[in-house]
Amino acid sequence: MQFVANIPYIKCYLKKEYLYDLEKGHGEFEECVLLSVKSMQGRALMFEAYLPQYGACYDKFPLSAFVWKKDIKEEEQLPLNVIELWEEFSYDIQVWTKRLLKNCDVDIVIKGKGKMSGEYLFTIDSCHSDPNMINIGPSEVPAEHKQFNFGKLNNGQFFAQPNNRMLWYEQSLTPSELKRPDFKVSTKYFFCEQDSKWVFGDSDDYFYEEVERKE
Repeated sequence: MQFVANIPYIKCYLKKEYLYDLEKGHGEFEECVLLSVKSMQGRALMFEAYLPQYGACYDKFPLSAFVWKKDIKEEEQLPLNVIELWEEFSYDIQVWTKRLLKNCDVDIVIKGKGKMSGEYLFTIDSCHSDPNMINIGPSEVPAEHKQFNFGKLNNGQFFAQPNNRMLWYEQSLTPSELKRPDFKVSTKYFFCEQDSKWVFGDSDDYFYEEVERKE
């Protein structure tokens, strides 16, 4: 199980009130570098940051604690439950990047606000990888599983959004006019070894042939 993962190097700014349990420091910023992300099922993603001016590491920050620029407009700042739509589905996560779409321009569908532009950076995904532990989460249920695509919003904040709340603009492939998706949520489990008509275990030949199962 991996409930803490390294993330790509991101130098940004921390809203200082998060260093004081939201009691003071509002409107001030500290330079920081994002280090890692932590996943606890049923809670928002938590991030660790290095604060070079103090030589200190500080963790358990929500995504709303960070901005990538300081000249933000307070009235444009979005709450945590908007920039990160879902809580985590599992304690087990992996960080990876969709290479074709890295640094791609995107539009995020924001609750109650329409579209907001940004830039994709990397993805946080989850699963249940330990067969010796009871799977009590939805991370492997097709209709429930969602990725956290991480990136920068034009208002200075970061986002963690699922695929079905995003539009991607890969310049060499995307046409000037997009069709509107009318897709359905995936609900099916797919397997390739559930055809009971054929068996392969009767031969040790390198170029084995399928054998029809005897009734």
